[in-house]
Amino acid sequence: MSITRINTFRALDDHVDELKKFLLALLPTIRASVGCQSCQFLQDQTVPSRMVIIEIWDSIEAHHDSLQHVSQASIDEVRTMLAAPPVGGYYQ
Repeated sequence: MSITRINTFRALDDHVDELKKFLLALLPTIRASVGCQSCQFLQDQTVPSRMVIIEIWDSIEAHHDSLQHVSQASIDEVRTMLAAPPVGGYYQ
């Protein structure tokens, strides 16, 4: 049975476009990860600084394994664009 991972992000007001570009650039890597069934980026149309990535995985473990492809430099870079820490959870 698959698992859905929902990740929410809130950009600093002066980094909305930059965060969107950054997150969109991650999608091919996520989609190419073993166990990823789909990955979608959405941006709130009322509050553009709010964004989500919805991922569907074969398992939580597959998602965890995919994180090895995210560099510490990327994590550090995205933190400079965020108004609050990202929030993620697994749903079924």
